[in-house]
Amino acid sequence: MRVVFMGSPHFALPALRRVADAYDVVAVYTQPDRAAGRGRRLTPPPAKALALERAIPVYQPPRLRSPAAVEELATLRPDLIVVAAYGQILPPSILALPKHGCVNIHASLLPRWRGASPISAAILAGDATTGVSIMRMDEGLDTGPVIAARALPIADDDTTGSLTVRLAGDGADLIIQTLPPYLEGSLRPVPQDDALATYAPPLTKADALVAPSDWSLSARDLWLRVRAYNPWPIATTGYAGAPLRIWKALPIAMPTAAPPGTVVALADPLTPAGVATGDGILALLEVQRPGKRPLPIAEFLRGERGFIGAHLA
Repeated sequence: MRVVFMGSPHFALPALRRVADAYDVVAVYTQPDRAAGRGRRLTPPPAKALALERAIPVYQPPRLRSPAAVEELATLRPDLIVVAAYGQILPPSILALPKHGCVNIHASLLPRWRGASPISAAILAGDATTGVSIMRMDEGLDTGPVIAARALPIADDDTTGSLTVRLAGDGADLIIQTLPPYLEGSLRPVPQDDALATYAPPLTKADALVAPSDWSLSARDLWLRVRAYNPWPIATTGYAGAPLRIWKALPIAMPTAAPPGTVVALADPLTPAGVATGDGILALLEVQRPGKRPLPIAEFLRGERGFIGAHLA
């Protein structure tokens, strides 16, 4: 069984480890190295680093659809391609290459949250449950039949970051449990119900901006944004003419006469400040000024005496 693994971010690592332990992974396909950090140094994707540790050949074509990339992949003679957050759409010419097709580990319970950011979308929507799906890929966007799925509850303190870690582990477990019966033909993929499909487009920095009018939303809606946009792109508002990142927050069902967007004092010493919203107060737990490290709100207040009473915009 010659397996090609395609994946790029940390989400792919648990699955790559498990698949490489159980099968002959003849190559890892991942995104090209990108400039990152303040020094803009070329940085390899996490999947590349792990593949090199295990002496697995690495391929990083800028465009998987190019004839040269397809021809190169064909020379590897894969029996199966396993995909986990690769970052490129597989063209029909590649989907048709392996005898057993291409299977994808997708971080949602398909057909809910097809697309690029299913974990953030589930948190934003206030879903109580999400999960992972093992899907046989077709030419659509996460439209292929589902081979297996596993549900996972979303905790109130889950962020996209924490939920990604949990789903990556579940995805790795599920792919290893699923592949043997799938490959022997005893586990048949089940078509998705397209009528139930929802979509999760890629996130942008603009999505995370909390505009002045957004403070008229409920504290719960804003809390969901804070969690969904952590660790990227981070919910951001304005304070004293500069951006203010909100890393952690908590909704409080407390009436206030303050206009939405106004910072108010709270009695709890652990959450001494919050923001008035259209319904309740968004208690601030951890915030960050430009060029500074994230701070617990109590520590932040010691250096920002004028924060209480300010209007965030």
